[in-house]
Amino acid sequence: MDDSIYTRLRRRQASVPWRQTPPARHSRRPLRETTRTIPNSDGKQAAMYQHLGAHLDRVNGVDGARFAVWAPSAREVSVLCDQTHWQHGNFWLNGSDSGVWTGFVPSIGHGAAYKFGIRAPSGEVLEKSDPYAFFCEMRPKTASIVYDLGNFEWHDADWRKRRETTNWFEQPISTYEVHLGSWRKPTEPERTYFSYRELAHMLVEYCHEMGYTHLQLMPITEHPFDGSWGYQTTGYFAPTSRFGTPHDFMYFVDYCHQHGVGVLVDWVPGHFPMDGHSLGRFDGTCCYEHEDPRLGEHPDWGTYIFNYGRFEVRDFLLSSARFWLDVYHIDGIRVDAVASMLYLDYSRQQGEWIPNVFGGRENLEAIEFLKDMNTILHGEFPGILTIAEESTAWGGVSRPVYTGGLGFSMKWDMGWMNDTLKYMHLEPVHRAHHHSELSFRMVYAFTENFVLPLSHDEVVHGKKSLLSQMPGDYWQKFANLRMLFGYQFTMPGKKLLFMGGEFGQWLEWNHNTELDWALLGHEKHDGLRRFLGDLNRVYRDEGSLHEVDFESSGFRWLQCDDWQQSVYVFSRHAKNPEDFTVVVLNFTPVPRYDYRVGVPVACDYTEILNSDAQIYGGGNVGNQGKVRTEKVRSHGHAQSVKLSLPPLGMLILKPMASSPSNTMSPRG
Repeated sequence: MDDSIYTRLRRRQASVPWRQTPPARHSRRPLRETTRTIPNSDGKQAAMYQHLGAHLDRVNGVDGARFAVWAPSAREVSVLCDQTHWQHGNFWLNGSDSGVWTGFVPSIGHGAAYKFGIRAPSGEVLEKSDPYAFFCEMRPKTASIVYDLGNFEWHDADWRKRRETTNWFEQPISTYEVHLGSWRKPTEPERTYFSYRELAHMLVEYCHEMGYTHLQLMPITEHPFDGSWGYQTTGYFAPTSRFGTPHDFMYFVDYCHQHGVGVLVDWVPGHFPMDGHSLGRFDGTCCYEHEDPRLGEHPDWGTYIFNYGRFEVRDFLLSSARFWLDVYHIDGIRVDAVASMLYLDYSRQQGEWIPNVFGGRENLEAIEFLKDMNTILHGEFPGILTIAEESTAWGGVSRPVYTGGLGFSMKWDMGWMNDTLKYMHLEPVHRAHHHSELSFRMVYAFTENFVLPLSHDEVVHGKKSLLSQMPGDYWQKFANLRMLFGYQFTMPGKKLLFMGGEFGQWLEWNHNTELDWALLGHEKHDGLRRFLGDLNRVYRDEGSLHEVDFESSGFRWLQCDDWQQSVYVFSRHAKNPEDFTVVVLNFTPVPRYDYRVGVPVACDYTEILNSDAQIYGGGNVGNQGKVRTEKVRSHGHAQSVKLSLPPLGMLILKPMASSPSNTMSPRG
């Protein structure tokens, strides 16, 4: 017979009525600290949201809600709500050896606001939101809301079935990163935000128009401060009420899936805010965080750091990660600030951190937590993605746990982002002296499964928008940005672009206002957006640009040492190596005529994309759509083509394998 704390918790919740007298203070065993995850009695791990929190129930014929909260050092716990006039002492919960307080409250139903009144060891009564709440009041209010997550009819079974059998490493992943509160805003003055349901229709239509495969939502977990963009989470099981109810968010995901758009969400297990109603010093002691600030406080963000070595804290976070996949059917999580979790000395000076038991700087408990998380999620939800924002050279982030890795599906390539933007910021006349800064990426490109991000972090805090970061005059800024996107989409790795970059917003992102959609209708902005849409479609259609992103067989340099002219040429290859494309990049504003490039196959080559095409706002320098090889040896190949390279431009060439080889001069 299974007699885990989960089984005993369910048994107790089903039998213990609410009380109007304080329970006797219980004696507690020491809290366990372990690196193992104990499954529930139904065999599933990390599903404590099924038991803790508020759940509608009927006891002895009376409708109400059963409550359970972990507060191991509390002297007493009660439920605060309208029925108690928000006074501590009417609806008492019963304590237990595990530190979980439980009880049934009659006549409290769906939509009721509540908090927990927790008497700390000091005697102070703390009013705390429910850590496992499914819904919360709109800020600045801070109460939790009883919410029945059932009664939603999903229509995404086909999508989820396909997802389970899809090898995403070989599929195109072009992700549109979105902050829901500032993508678009209603025109009605009484409305601050569009709803999840409205945004679902608008974003799916936009993703189809632009060719994106996935949406990545900046954190939609509940948070009190708009300016944190969701990265200071107070509701790890609650979609923010800014855009509607939990059922509204279910509709959002379901609608995306029905129309072929994947949904990823940012998830923040690295730290949590110090707001008084939230997790910090939850029962008057450090439950979720470490007592010692050298372990428990983040010096940069003014937040608490989770105690990953405490079993109950680990299960809280593991349950949160599982919850979004289980209840909301999302397709994966992007885990924020992984580097801050891995290193005990992250952003700390000597003497401001405590070494691990071996004297090192690695956070051993956090490492085990991340491994457990990835093992559980990938084991139970085949086809989902876990993506790490990890900014150091930590090895094996996206390698399996059984080989010693952390187990993530993919990792953001922050080195690529930094090196590329640093290079693009240079005036073209100086790029010749920094030529290796782009080619260096290929030294490590296949050590992880990389995503190439141009995210929100690159267009805030005075960095300017991507377009404004580009050097040169008006024309050159747009040409540089088109080339940047072309370079990003043709290099090995999956793709991510933050909203607004696709049409060249001039101002850096401001979460308080919507994107500058008024720019649409202007020639250069429309051209840039048209180019990004066509680039997405070429990326999706050409297997050579996405099938072999994580192995060296998918990429070959054809020309990487022409530093005098700042030209790069490489080929991308599909699983069938005879299926390939040739990419040519000219990082100067000088057109290059009769530029010879050695190519693998003697045949005609179609120019399937030219960033300098007039419809994109360019000058139309190109090759009239097609070039033919000549029997002239170049770059190690027996045949080559002569090209007209557009200024600050990118070309993608595709071989027409059935065409005969010949030595005709190129036309254009």
